[in-house]
Amino acid sequence: MRSLLTPIVLLFAGCIGEIGDGASSNVEVPDAKDADEVGVSGARRLTAIEYRTTVFDLVGVDVSDAALVLPTDERLPFDNDFTKQTASQALIDSTDLLAGEIAEAVVADPTLRAGVVGCAPSGANDEACLRSFVIGFGRRALRRPLSDAEVERFVQYFLPHAQEAGDFWVAVDSSLRAFLQHPEFLYRIEIGDAVPGFPGMYRLNEFEIATRLAYFLWGSSPPDWLLDAAEAGELKDPEQLRNAAQILLSDERALSRLSLFHSMWLSYEQLPVSAELAQAMSSETNSLLDRVLLQEARPWSDLLLAEETFLTPELAAHYELPAPSEPGGSWVSYGESGRRGLLSHGTFLSAVSKFGDTSPTQRGLLIRTRLFCETIAKPPPELNVNVDEPPQAADPNACKIDRYSMWKTEGCSQCHLLMDPVGFGLESYDASGRFRTTEPNKPECVIDGNGSLEGVGEFNGPAQLGERMLESGQLDQCVATQIYRYAMGRFDLDGHDELFLARLVGAAQVDGQDLRMDLLFEEFVASEAFQLRREEEVSGE
Repeated sequence: MRSLLTPIVLLFAGCIGEIGDGASSNVEVPDAKDADEVGVSGARRLTAIEYRTTVFDLVGVDVSDAALVLPTDERLPFDNDFTKQTASQALIDSTDLLAGEIAEAVVADPTLRAGVVGCAPSGANDEACLRSFVIGFGRRALRRPLSDAEVERFVQYFLPHAQEAGDFWVAVDSSLRAFLQHPEFLYRIEIGDAVPGFPGMYRLNEFEIATRLAYFLWGSSPPDWLLDAAEAGELKDPEQLRNAAQILLSDERALSRLSLFHSMWLSYEQLPVSAELAQAMSSETNSLLDRVLLQEARPWSDLLLAEETFLTPELAAHYELPAPSEPGGSWVSYGESGRRGLLSHGTFLSAVSKFGDTSPTQRGLLIRTRLFCETIAKPPPELNVNVDEPPQAADPNACKIDRYSMWKTEGCSQCHLLMDPVGFGLESYDASGRFRTTEPNKPECVIDGNGSLEGVGEFNGPAQLGERMLESGQLDQCVATQIYRYAMGRFDLDGHDELFLARLVGAAQVDGQDLRMDLLFEEFVASEAFQLRREEEVSGE
């Protein structure tokens, strides 16, 4: 089968040029201001998570081993930076293997294959049924309609094999393998039409816009209704794009995408606790994201100010908070515990632990780089700092406050003063989110939980830290920047991106402050920049 499909995939790969021909006739031209806000976009390979989600939405098969088989997606902090993606033999081999597993699973299950194919074959030579399947599934898999020539290639190549085997499903199996290894399935390829007067700028067609929209909010292929809207020419108008975004955001897949974004952004994708506790912590954070951002459409900053949280009995006991009213979990007040919002969650507090315990430096670094979008320089080589060794003091039994002293050390304090005092303000909570008053196995090392945010003020614990962070005025811009990086699949931004972000943040703020994520999503997809792409600069040899 592999030797059969290798030339087939190459043959069908030739259809990529049919997405758009680059012609500039009848292309709407943006005004200069809008054009200046258009960001660079390149071919984006599906991440392992997007691959798994897309396959499940297309055929109902959960490829649980996708992350193990496909090339590793580097977290920077997100997994979809196309500037770091490279084609490789490993990619070819892994997608070939997975395509075979998926096709076999579909064909072996009468219910799955009936849903995927959409017709009941009358026999091995049922050309009409195969053609119908290729047209329908091909549009969903490649995220655009197939041309007549493409459909004909599938039918004429695979139907004879089904007839020879006396089994219609041989053709379905082979077609699925070809689709699932197709470059346009594995990559989100945007071509569009050249915009007159703006070299290197292209206006996307409506199927490319639908694909951008679906992968931005769902991390998956566009559903049929969105492809229908694209085919009907309904995705050029800003209000229609807003409406489409609202429909996508009302689906549970939007919460899954939003949860994944936050977990990679704030570095808690993998939780260093038991599976049961990790599930409870994830449920706590996802419930807060759902309530604040999707159900009640409140500002993102309200995530830091929430006065109650969703707890299971086990997680409540772990935090030493009152038990929930429902066995499966319910909302519980923080009361006078000193906790408040996302910064109190075990997910957030478990991130960036080091040397078997919390790291004030790493926690402060997380706040500075991920929530304030600041750049903290690495130690200069001449200082010979080994970051893989725990900090030491003259006394080997010294408490952490004496060991983590770089923020008081000449030559190091400039950077560490931004980080360590922030981390010390969270020290009353261990690497799994439990409250503590002393260091592990050192009852003599009392933790007071006092910290400070340089240039803003002092605090004690996550509740007060959230207040200081809001007072800094740095959150909204950084939240928008991180969402934009995730949406564009590119960490490094340029002047065009910064112009767009400045306008986007202003449009998504309520009364000039407090960024609302739902407004940010809608303003983004309704913008001219969302329908255009800027060509990557090609560096010389």
